[in-house]
Amino acid sequence: MYEERASRLPGAVAWTRGPVPAGTTGRVLPDGCMDLLLWNGELVVAGPDTRAYLATERLGGRVYGLRLPPGTGPRVFGAPAWELRDQRVPLAELWPGRQVRELHERVVQARDPLAALESVAAGRLTAVRSAALPEDAVAALVVAELRDGARVAEVAGRVGLSERQLHRRCRDAFGYGAKTLGRVLRMQRALRLAAGGTPFAETALRAGYADQAHLAREDRALAGVPMTELVRGGGWGG
Repeated sequence: MYEERASRLPGAVAWTRGPVPAGTTGRVLPDGCMDLLLWNGELVVAGPDTRAYLATERLGGRVYGLRLPPGTGPRVFGAPAWELRDQRVPLAELWPGRQVRELHERVVQARDPLAALESVAAGRLTAVRSAALPEDAVAALVVAELRDGARVAEVAGRVGLSERQLHRRCRDAFGYGAKTLGRVLRMQRALRLAAGGTPFAETALRAGYADQAHLAREDRALAGVPMTELVRGGGWGG
């Protein structure tokens, strides 16, 4: 039902889901990313999630998505990530209507809608690339440090910012502060370990939790279900 491939955009993932019966609801896990979707026949922006998003398929058709690397969405969509946090917003609310209609026609008529979505994002990134490089470098370093389990204070020091400055930067780039982003990335790391067969107790320690009970509490808070259900396929990618 869900398939993905590496995108030609560095760090991005192109994915498809469905078709499924109309009315089907799936759990989309927070991952620190923003997506450009062709969903229910409309171009939609998926903002960064702070908790699992329950997505209901109104038409039940195939969904096409481009998952952008953490911190990249604001450059593509032209809005700070916190404005789109925990939301699914029609692209027409962010870009001029005529432009969106032209892009929609191009995507739905394309032989490969995923490639068409990639082309849309690539064009936007090319247009703003020169002005965004310093912010990109900070965002990439923040993500790398948090993925390695660094504490917020350590990350702030390594990128040369106060913790308050780091929080503001992270809200604009990722939709929430570094602490929340770290929790989301840690859960994703734990899910990869558990899905690969690592016992839950060992998963908790390797992913940076105090113990298995801590892992269970965080799964409930961020995903809404236990890790056992996530490993069985209780969520949708993208």
